Amino acid sequence: MSKTAVSTENAPKPPAKFSQAVRKGNLLQVAGQVAFDPATNEIVGDDVAGQTRQTFKNIEAVLAEAGSSLADAIMVRVYLTDTAHFAPFNEVYDELIGDAPQPARTTVYVGLPGELLVEIDVLCVLD
Repeated sequence: MSKTAVSTENAPKPPAKFSQAVRKGNLLQVAGQVAFDPATNEIVGDDVAGQTRQTFKNIEAVLAEAGSSLADAIMVRVYLTDTAHFAPFNEVYDELIGDAPQPARTTVYVGLPGELLVEIDVLCVLD
């Protein structure tokens, strides 16, 4: 079973040598995405809600390139820079992910470069 990289111009280019996503068999792992506009490479959103929306827009672009969507997500890892961001993040997350069954999720508090407030990676199982 071969491993293939997924790449789209509709999401930011990775800052180092790694793929936007990798598919092997029916598994698709989307690398951590942040709130960069793919056209300008500038951060979109000055708060966690705005950055979360752009981050999911980037994730959805990578998923679409792979023939997938958030409906295929079984695991979401969220990296936030401040525990105070948990509630506003959850409001946007619940709106964008939709009704149950929601994917499993882990939230970790980390330092991110510059003014970034959120990073998200996603694991999907494709039909």
